[in-house]
Amino acid sequence: MANGATMCLAVSLSPEAAPSHPPDAAPDFSLLTRFVQEAEAAGLDMVLLGDSAPVAGWPNRQMRFEATTLVAALATVTSRIGLVAAASTVAHQPYNLARRFASLDIISHGRAGWNASMMPDPREAANFSRPEGFSGDDFRLRAEEFIGIVQGLWKGWDADALLFDKVGGRFFDPEKMHLLDHKGEYFSVRGPLNVARSPQDTPVLVMSGLSEPDMDTAARTADVVLRDQRSIDWADDLKRRALAFGRRPEALKVLMNVVAVAEIAAAPDVFADRLEECFRSTACDGFNILMPRMVALDNFVDCVLPGLRRRGLVRPGYRGATLRSHLGLAGEDRQ
Repeated sequence: MANGATMCLAVSLSPEAAPSHPPDAAPDFSLLTRFVQEAEAAGLDMVLLGDSAPVAGWPNRQMRFEATTLVAALATVTSRIGLVAAASTVAHQPYNLARRFASLDIISHGRAGWNASMMPDPREAANFSRPEGFSGDDFRLRAEEFIGIVQGLWKGWDADALLFDKVGGRFFDPEKMHLLDHKGEYFSVRGPLNVARSPQDTPVLVMSGLSEPDMDTAARTADVVLRDQRSIDWADDLKRRALAFGRRPEALKVLMNVVAVAEIAAAPDVFADRLEECFRSTACDGFNILMPRMVALDNFVDCVLPGLRRRGLVRPGYRGATLRSHLGLAGEDRQ
């Protein structure tokens, strides 16, 4: 940590697992609402909502809410916290996904983000006309192209392109509309989106499941990277790569995944010590707290978060209205 920086804090929620109800019960939106509203009341930066499309009848897995649908619903019952949905590059086409997240960002007034995993799931591919799955290189190259298209579409309209000029009969300024006209190995997309520019420039891109070959893609395109293991060299390497691509290192946030268990209520200072040590070592810019059940969030908010605030490691309130402002990404020049 340097120059009085504070931690970025996210909580990660798998929709069917986090609330405390029997595993064979139907998903309960009211419990999910309570979870996210509690995270917002605590001033956390964002909630990450997991998703997947497993094989029908997969054992011990109940039906999930689709994550982007859930974000749209949660946006109506929250006002500040960022809402990040996982969405697979296998289960979607880039144009539809870009349009969906652009719409979510407008609905949420600039609080939406997309979690793009670089880890293939062969069970998911089997549901989308690829029973043979993907080779590692094929999946990676396809995902890189997919992400580039989505970000290109998000930038297809200048911020002041839409005129809504009824008198002059001009809906938009054609000089401020940019066709993507992408023709690649895996996709062909003309653009532009029929959705206005995002309230926060573009929705926040979160990347996870990175391997070494994915590092340059993340350094070039990601706003937030989620990482499991502690590695100072890994975080520094990623930021050096970002600098080489012409980005400011602070424009890329590295969050470490940390599992919160009920036992943190018994030793909250020890848990806070561990987070502080890691943060001060520059191994990360903050943490994504994995919440296995509702009580874990209660314990973190009641027992750990106050101690982190007393140490000056967590900001006292939201910095602004958008997810980018929460994460300290507002104002980045994204050419």
